[in-house]
Amino acid sequence: MLKDLVYCCRSYRRFYQEDRIEEETLRELVDLARMTASTANSQALKFRLVHEPEECEKLFPAINWAGALTDWPGPAEGERPSAYIVICCDLSLGKNKLWDDGIAAQTIMLGAVEKGYGGCMIGSFQRGLAAEALGIDQEHYSLDLILALGRPKEEVVVVPIKEDGDVRYYRDENQVHYVPKRALEDLIL
Repeated sequence: MLKDLVYCCRSYRRFYQEDRIEEETLRELVDLARMTASTANSQALKFRLVHEPEECEKLFPAINWAGALTDWPGPAEGERPSAYIVICCDLSLGKNKLWDDGIAAQTIMLGAVEKGYGGCMIGSFQRGLAAEALGIDQEHYSLDLILALGRPKEEVVVVPIKEDGDVRYYRDENQVHYVPKRALEDLIL
């Protein structure tokens, strides 16, 4: 059921790195995104699949991990994503609309959860370094989002926002990752 997928679709940042994701699985996830809405039906989004260990290793340094966890440099070797999907816009097909990226990314993430994977949508990365690592021509493609994917190796727990209103995620001493969420009543006008 869709509600179950949405509730399980959390941002994971630590994975069982040795549990590889095959190219065919990544293609299936992109095929889901292919069928979603697109601004003016431009279908300008393109997807760079990264699943070979060497390519994953080359892309990793371009990513800025977990801005709210200021003392955490990112997943350690052995806990890194086993695959990535880089969402790009083909600049010859029109101006990119960020909501297209969001629709595609969330659809891919829901598909990943359905297959037993998890991931994290990453907008904070060094685009030039990522383009160089993957051989993407920035004259023709904008690099919009990186989807880090793998079999989750961490527990993510949704909790109510505290009275102080702080929405920053955090970890406890056992490395359980907590994500504060507003109550439904607080969202409806």
